[in-house]
Formats: sequence, structure tokens, C-alpha cells
Amino acid sequence: MRPAKSAPRVAVVGATGMVGRELVSLLERRRFPVGDLLPVSSGRGRSSVRFRGRDIPAAAPDPAALAACDVAFLVSSEEVARRFGPGLARRGVWVIDDSSEFRLDPGVPLVIPEVNASALGRDRRLIAGPNCTMTGLAVAGWPLHRAARVLRARVASYQAVSGAGRAALAEFFAQGRGLARALAFGRDGRAPVLRAPRARALPRAIAANVIPQVGSFDAAGCSGEESKVAAELRKVWGAPGLRVSVTAVRVPVVRGHALAAWLEFAQPLSPARARRLLGRAPGLDLLEAGDYPTPLDTAGRAPVRAGRVRSGVGSRELALWVVSDNLLKGAALNSVQIAELLLRRGWLRRRA
Repeated sequence: MRPAKSAPRVAVVGATGMVGRELVSLLERRRFPVGDLLPVSSGRGRSSVRFRGRDIPAAAPDPAALAACDVAFLVSSEEVARRFGPGLARRGVWVIDDSSEFRLDPGVPLVIPEVNASALGRDRRLIAGPNCTMTGLAVAGWPLHRAARVLRARVASYQAVSGAGRAALAEFFAQGRGLARALAFGRDGRAPVLRAPRARALPRAIAANVIPQVGSFDAAGCSGEESKVAAELRKVWGAPGLRVSVTAVRVPVVRGHALAAWLEFAQPLSPARARRLLGRAPGLDLLEAGDYPTPLDTAGRAPVRAGRVRSGVGSRELALWVVSDNLLKGAALNSVQIAELLLRRGWLRRRA
């Protein structure tokens, strides 16, 4: 079925990147009513995206063409978000930005539809999407927070290489091929001692390794990712006093961020009650007791997935394991869900 002529004009800035291609694919799979699609690349080289059976060239950014759209998904850099986001919003375009540029701006709603859709407003046309690691924790922890109020969250995240971009993923594959050639057991049967490959895209080699650094360290020793997760969780949950401690680790996984979380509550919360709450939570797939999700079996799936819900230290702490696809719910899917909300509310209409 062809979309109606009144269907919105949609721009995707960063359409040729990993998240951008996921987003374009989601628009088609979820039958979002796109009237005209404007895929935008960085302007370097010639490329295209596949949409509704045809290849559409991705143009360089054109402010006039973007301003003629009804909604613009920004899935690019902070610099691109600064350059286009506020100006397009002032001209009446709904702007859904996936970068970190505006997430902590008090005038910009930071939205995860399953958690805080009420933060959207008809006159707040610049909308920020969340950090891909924080998203899984926010969705899984939200029903528990509403029931017993989380006072403190301690989190260890295990983050896929794709979260660092295409160059990091290519480096991971290249390092893996090199290590595969070196992985030959000696005649004495001992495991080999491997030499670390050269790393450029990440702080250290990632193949056959883990790196407890995602982003630069600040004066207190926290990485950029750790600070983002803590600050954004407070904003999305509307809990400025929430105490959050995060250790972010890059692991040799293609896609899918996993995290172990320990949540301390203001009131006692049993694992059994927590499972009942999680089982009814929107956007969350709770696995049966004794089972658990992994990045490999979560890749390509829309929901956040959780398991291993158990008691922590004392009656007011619970531990749980959460996995989500960082390119889907952590990025592209969340942005499309925001646009679907705008559409359902009647706010996203084609302008003359």
C-alpha cells in the first residue's frame, strides 16, 4: 500500500551509518507512513539506502531540504546535532536526535516511550534519544522504581563493539582474523600467550580482550560513558537524588549491550514481586526463572530482555541481568517509537 499524500516527509541524517540503516529499515518494517524519504549522508562519497524496494541516493546535508521535512531523525555526531537540531525545531520540524548533545539540556525532553512518554510536548520539537547502555536499565528498572523507589543503582555494563562505530567494528574483525591465525596450541598442550594487536579505534585491542574504558576519563576517574548513564538515568526517571555507580566495559561482542545491575530500594521488594512487575512491563521480555538473555540471542530483537532476578544484600536490594540490542532499542527503534507516539497524538502532520 502506498502512503497517503498527506503522509509526513521524513529525513534521516546519518542514513548510511549503522544506526541510520537500521532506522530506515525499521520505518519500512513497522510501516511508518513515510510520504517522502530524504536520506542524508555526511556528504563524503556517494552512497544510497534501500527503502521500499529501491535504492535512494543519500545526499549531502541541505538545510533548505531538511527544513521542508516534517520530522528529521538525527543519527550522526554531536556536531551535526548542534548544526541542524535547534534551527530545524524552530522552523517547525520535529527533530529526534540520537546523539548525546542535548540529552541533559533541561529544555529538551530525553524520552524512552515505555518510561516517560509524558515528557513529550506539542511545543518541544527538539527531542533527545537516550544513551544505548542506559536504555536497557531504564526500561527494566522503571516498574521496580515505581513500586519501591530505587535509592541507589550499581551497574556493570558489557558493551558491544558496534556501539563504538563502524571503524571499531572493522578493527575488531581484523584483530580476530589475526588472532585466529595465531591460535595454535603448542605441542605441550598449553594455551598460547597472545600478543595484543595494534589498536586505533579503541583504547586497547578488543579481540580476545575486555576494556574497562568507554570514553575518556575525567578527574575523578569516571569514563564518559559512566557519567552519561548516571546522569541520563536520573533525568529519564525524574529522580535527581538517585545515586548511580557505573563501570562500563567494552567486550568482544558484535551487537547487544549487557549489564548487571544491583538496585537498592526505599522499601523491601521480593524477587517474586519483582518478577510479577517485570512480567507486565511494556517493552520488556522477562525470561523464565533459571534462564537468561545473552547478546547473541538478543541481537535483532526489539524488546529489552531481562533474567536472573534475585536478592542482593538484604531485603531492599535486588540483582538482575539485562540485555538489549544497542542498535535497535538503544538507538534506532527508540527514535522510531518516539515518532510513532507523535503520530498517534496527531502532532506529526504534513505541513503545506
